[in-house]
Amino acid sequence: MPERKVVARSFATLALALAAALLLAAACGGGEGGGGGEQTAAGGGEGTAGMEAGRTITVASDIAYRPFEFYRNGEPVGFDIDLMREIGRRAGFTPEFQNVTFDGIIPGLGSNLYDAAISAITITEERRQQVDFSEPYFNADQSLLVRSDSDIRSVDDLGQATVGVQIGTTGANKANQFQQQGRIAEVRTFDTIEDAFTALENGQVDAVINDLPVSQDKANTSDGRLEVVQVIPTGEQYGIAFPKGSNLVGPVNRALREIKRDGTYAEIYEKWIGRKPEEIP
Repeated sequence: MPERKVVARSFATLALALAAALLLAAACGGGEGGGGGEQTAAGGGEGTAGMEAGRTITVASDIAYRPFEFYRNGEPVGFDIDLMREIGRRAGFTPEFQNVTFDGIIPGLGSNLYDAAISAITITEERRQQVDFSEPYFNADQSLLVRSDSDIRSVDDLGQATVGVQIGTTGANKANQFQQQGRIAEVRTFDTIEDAFTALENGQVDAVINDLPVSQDKANTSDGRLEVVQVIPTGEQYGIAFPKGSNLVGPVNRALREIKRDGTYAEIYEKWIGRKPEEIP
């Protein structure tokens, strides 16, 4: 009987040791499996975004085009800035904005200097030959901005006038078209639209042709010195631009559709444009 008790105790000790070893192995295996599960989840997120999660991308923008992009306290803000940050949050990347003169944006994308660009860029067939575009995100027209004491009330009054425009823009294209038609005496180009606005305020040009939301914002903040006297319908739409063949286009379009659908677009629009959008592109 004593010998059986010793044997029984030995078997019991062995069983306990074996059970402990199995529990330890299971715990280690569970830890590795947990790590694998996290990697799978990250991979799933990456698949949804179509890119490396948390990736920082370089976004070119002419940050002198209020209310779409401008500096406040040294930081870029505006409609385009808010929209791109929200797109990035949903698509899995962080935009890092780089201030670029507008006429350098498309060539820079063509040379792969930037991953993307958002800068109130009108989608045109000519630009489509050089870059890829997202789906449209803003409907825009051109406008005629003058000093409030001006006799100019429409394009028909520009026969002897000098008109300021920003180089490389569809506003410049429209002004050149009017000049070819003999409706404008001279078109003067500026590197930024703020330079054109300053020239208008100083009397160096008689009018500015530019995108309506930007010129209207300038008029609203001019203490009555400037006014938009004519909307020039063009049916333009803005898009986010990318180098040809960019894998960002798909994820950005999916995020943009969500933003339009769930009301976020309308919130950003009202914040920066000052009213609800009449139509979402």
